Amino acid sequence: MISPASQRFRYSRLSSIIKLVAAAPLCLLSQQAMSTIVVDGTVGSGKYDVRPGAAASDYLAQKGATLTVHKNANVKEIRATSGSTLTLTGANVSSVHGSQAAIALSNSSATISDARITSHTSGGLNVARQVGTPTGSYAQVDNSEITGATYGANVTSHSLLELNNSVLVGQRQQGLRLLGGAAIATDSEITGGTTGVVMSLESATALESPHLILDGSRVTGLDGPAINVMGPITAEIDVTNGSSLQGQNGNMLELTQGGSANMRVRFSELAGNIQVGADSALDLNLDHAILTGDVINNGGSASVGLNNGSVLTGRLENVDTLAINSDATWVMVDDQHVGDLLLAGGNVKFGDTGTFYKLDVDNLSGNGTFVMSVDFATLTGDFLNVTGTSSGDHQLLIASTGADPLSEDRLHVVHTEDGGAKFSLVGERVDVGTYSYSLVDDNEGKDWLLDPGSKVISPSTNSVLALANAAPSVLYGEMTNLRTRMGELRHSDGQSTGLWSRAYGNKFEVNNSDKGMQYNQTQRGFTLGADVPLTGGDGQWLAGFMAGHSTSDLDLSRGSKATVDSYYVGGYATWLDAESGLYFDGVLKFNRLHNESDVAMSDGKKAKGNYTQNAVTASAEVGRNIKLDDGYFVEPYGQLATAIIQRQSYELDNGLQAEGARTASVVGKLGVTAGRDIQLDSGSVLQPYLRTAVAHEFNQSNKVSVNGNSFNNDLSGSRVEMAAGIAMAVSKNWKVHADVERSMGKSIDQPWGVNVGLRYDF
Repeated sequence: MISPASQRFRYSRLSSIIKLVAAAPLCLLSQQAMSTIVVDGTVGSGKYDVRPGAAASDYLAQKGATLTVHKNANVKEIRATSGSTLTLTGANVSSVHGSQAAIALSNSSATISDARITSHTSGGLNVARQVGTPTGSYAQVDNSEITGATYGANVTSHSLLELNNSVLVGQRQQGLRLLGGAAIATDSEITGGTTGVVMSLESATALESPHLILDGSRVTGLDGPAINVMGPITAEIDVTNGSSLQGQNGNMLELTQGGSANMRVRFSELAGNIQVGADSALDLNLDHAILTGDVINNGGSASVGLNNGSVLTGRLENVDTLAINSDATWVMVDDQHVGDLLLAGGNVKFGDTGTFYKLDVDNLSGNGTFVMSVDFATLTGDFLNVTGTSSGDHQLLIASTGADPLSEDRLHVVHTEDGGAKFSLVGERVDVGTYSYSLVDDNEGKDWLLDPGSKVISPSTNSVLALANAAPSVLYGEMTNLRTRMGELRHSDGQSTGLWSRAYGNKFEVNNSDKGMQYNQTQRGFTLGADVPLTGGDGQWLAGFMAGHSTSDLDLSRGSKATVDSYYVGGYATWLDAESGLYFDGVLKFNRLHNESDVAMSDGKKAKGNYTQNAVTASAEVGRNIKLDDGYFVEPYGQLATAIIQRQSYELDNGLQAEGARTASVVGKLGVTAGRDIQLDSGSVLQPYLRTAVAHEFNQSNKVSVNGNSFNNDLSGSRVEMAAGIAMAVSKNWKVHADVERSMGKSIDQPWGVNVGLRYDF
């Protein structure tokens, strides 16, 4: 138990407030065991109950008295002094006293719940101490409304007010006066006709600093700031869990007359300015919070700290120290100057893309990211200027664009006076239209510039070239499964009407070092077909129809990707001569290609584009099946295939212009298949085989234009193919097959290709 001689509480710490909450009732009950209550001039006992139906009166509880006001009772005003205890539940207090608050506590305690307290002429609630004593008052207000004609509530040194789910209003003055006292507002509203909350000293000799804790609460100043700290004090302010501050003059906080504040904002979103007056000091820290507004120092001192993803959007005028940590961000809205800038995983964003600002910093340290934008067309952009000392490793995240620069000049983005700090680009490069540029240091590390001389093709350009290259491999990938029909057809002697289906998948790895183009392409699809023997000619012809769909996913690295959806129909004719083993296979196929690109640019943004085009593919293959002893056979063959893809022009949504000429491909192939027909006891025929071939792409000119820059999309060259498979006549009607292949070439490798099929002969 705390006696009146106990040391005074310090409200600069939350723990002190918690101690006060726990100790206050014990302190107040430790007064005289006997007490007196004066009711309308009548002397009562030490305990007094006010119940519904009693005449509305004013009550004075003194010298440790206990006053209980019950539900639905009506009271004019209440004064509790000298260790008295007030309990007010569900009652109404309506006061017209000219100077006294509706409820006035002096070195006493009160528990108020579900009540309505109104002063028509003065303040609503006074939580005070008797002058010269080291203890104050304590009030807990739950689910209640307190309205004062002047101020809402007044809390002096050594006193504490707790508001829980309550409303506190000062109609003509402040909603809450913290004169060296403390207040905790949880899920509550505080509104002042002028200022929401004023924080100051109780007197020149009472030096206790006020402490305000807002937890899910709102403070509103109807004709001034939300909070005003008046010196000379250092107030403690905690704004947490979705609390808000609204000042009619646009200020959430004003520090005046030498008043200072340590303000902590956690898990809240605030909008408004902070004004720091002469001889005042501000220490502002945001933690998981958002603040939109300016911090303006007019002759005092100010330090700002951002932590744990917090975002501050606004001007910082004459801020001495700015610390940005743990992925927090300061968003500039104008040219700015700060004293010491300390970064520990934080970000500085130079406004919106296309609005260029300059940031002057006296001293820079730590490790952080500067989010900037530039315009190569006018050689202008955001600029960081460090005039004093610099240290640490920092990154620049510069906005990408789909438009090309108009000159090859370098663009200056950072200057440090001492050359102490190091800078690099996020993703190593910045995308500027057709090409991506790197950051270079000049003048012994003092100046950092974007250098067009280091250009490579940008991810947007890579996606354009990749989609143009992907079309032929998509088309050929859909046709390679057709030639595996030969084993099945021979088991049928090519004399039966049949239905067949294929499921297939392919992976291609493209690496054109001359163009700096690299991507992986994975294809999956299916084909359905039917064919019938023709009665004309020598009776050895088979004609068929097919239709199918494939999807090809392009992995363009660094998060970029593209997709080609292909829909196709076609026809084919096959000639088989059982006696000589000669065969001919011809295919004509028509495609509709739907192309989409999803580009991850250097600044993390996306660029997208899509287009459709038509294509036609033709193939002619001749070969001979040579039978050997014991069911073995070899089958040399040659194939010539060509694909023609419609030209197309389109635009990515980052402004990059792409135009592809009509794409053509001509591939010749020579190969041999060797295998064996194995007659099984069940009557089925099993045919395992191996295949190898050499293929060559003859076309050396497939032009693509990106922003007017021409590229020859040339993937000509030879490759070696190897395959293994098995075909099986399960019965007279059913045939199955499976095939795997691999190829290696100059610019294109196929790590794997798989297809499986099923045929039914009528």
